[in-house]
Amino acid sequence: MKRIVSILLLIPLAAALGFADETSFSHVRVPTLKGKHVKAVLTFSDKDKAVEVRPAKGDPVTIPYGQIDKCAYEYSIGLMDEKAYWLEIHYHDQDKPKVFVLLMDSHNYLRILESLKAHTGIDAEILGNAKKR
Repeated sequence: MKRIVSILLLIPLAAALGFADETSFSHVRVPTLKGKHVKAVLTFSDKDKAVEVRPAKGDPVTIPYGQIDKCAYEYSIGLMDEKAYWLEIHYHDQDKPKVFVLLMDSHNYLRILESLKAHTGIDAEILGNAKKR
């Protein structure tokens, strides 16, 4: 009987490990070449082992976890004292250094930074006067 119970307890654990984790955030924006910001969805996909950004307009961007060199977080204060929370992902593509910039929502920037660490193992460097908490 103990053996059956043990096996039954291991089945959900094995199933959970077999399914890759995915975390998505829908309240992010990406800058365009014209200086505007378009809505996007940010996904940390353990199945694909990549950060995926799908803008409402424009081509999706996929950055494999293994190509990320570093990440940085900072905030700036814009018009009418509105804070902007930025995430920079520095990565390489075929030995060419690249930077992807993302504008995070004030309500979920901490969860994005935590997800970045949990999924990629990379802790975002804090730039300027920005504080994580």
